[in-house]
Amino acid sequence: MPQSQSRWFEPHRHLDRRPFLLARNRIVAAIRSWFAQHDFIEVDCGALQISPGNEAHLHGFSTELIQPDGSAETRYLHTSPEFACKKLLAAGETRLFHLGHVFRNRERTLTHAPEFTMLEWYRAREDYERIIEDTLALVRLAATTAGTREFQWRGRLSDPLAEAEWLTVNDAFRRYAGIDLLSTISADGSADCKALASISPVHVAKDDSWSDMFSRILSEEVEPHLGNGRITVLYEYPAVEAALAKVCAHDTRVSERFELYACGVELANGFGELTDPAEQRRRFEAEMDVKQKIYGERYPIDEDLLHALVLMPPASGVALGLDRLIMLASGAMRIDQVQWTPTD
Repeated sequence: MPQSQSRWFEPHRHLDRRPFLLARNRIVAAIRSWFAQHDFIEVDCGALQISPGNEAHLHGFSTELIQPDGSAETRYLHTSPEFACKKLLAAGETRLFHLGHVFRNRERTLTHAPEFTMLEWYRAREDYERIIEDTLALVRLAATTAGTREFQWRGRLSDPLAEAEWLTVNDAFRRYAGIDLLSTISADGSADCKALASISPVHVAKDDSWSDMFSRILSEEVEPHLGNGRITVLYEYPAVEAALAKVCAHDTRVSERFELYACGVELANGFGELTDPAEQRRRFEAEMDVKQKIYGERYPIDEDLLHALVLMPPASGVALGLDRLIMLASGAMRIDQVQWTPTD
């Protein structure tokens, strides 16, 4: 840390942050009350896991679990409580939420931190449209609890109480990037890299994959326009970009995945959950192949999760970045302003 930069625990800096932290406490209390009123139970998932998750661009923290006999096994801090929550759904829970810390390496920006608070919840035997409505309700609850009618972020404004905009990923790419994304995806869900490269509005590197181009177009051309004026629900992600979601019945090229945006900031990521263990294994292995190619490492597959999927009922679930929501609701400009003890 540069000598000129004060530490978060110095009294003058804490005094500046304290209004945001008190707003955080009020929002957390309101969220817990909302879940209780809607017959959810709060669960407390362990952070130490066999696998931190199997998405190519998520990076976990690893450690050693040393047994009493001195033998050592690799364990990871979870990047999400998802795997544990799905095991609880398999065990028979039907409405649950987890509010706690998760850990992601290689992440540090105004809206990213290596340790942050995730709010994640699931509904068994309910469609993902219901989870989307939950998410919108909680965003509005955070705003009203904090006493704000308008989110602001880097010059962008969003009214969290206004009716949300619902926009499919393909419609968003048509509107803001000028391309028909689905024309580059086959009926079986496979993506044509050359087809997307030929119409891409952004720079394409020689070794870019379809997913690389998709992510760049989304971040450069589409995301800046989302959640401006009002909340945007971006839904029907390409199946190739939704390793944990089931495909849509009306179009196998897209999936039951959504993200929610305010002021260009992603707040939540949810799914109609995939419960086919064979298909889930195939997707995990494909993601880890990409990770191996790009980063030279891969994470183990949680075999207990695949077994749990056999028992798990149809469900929908979502993960919401609570710190980001509190930032927007309280008027903070950095994630560390709304964390009681931010990571140095």
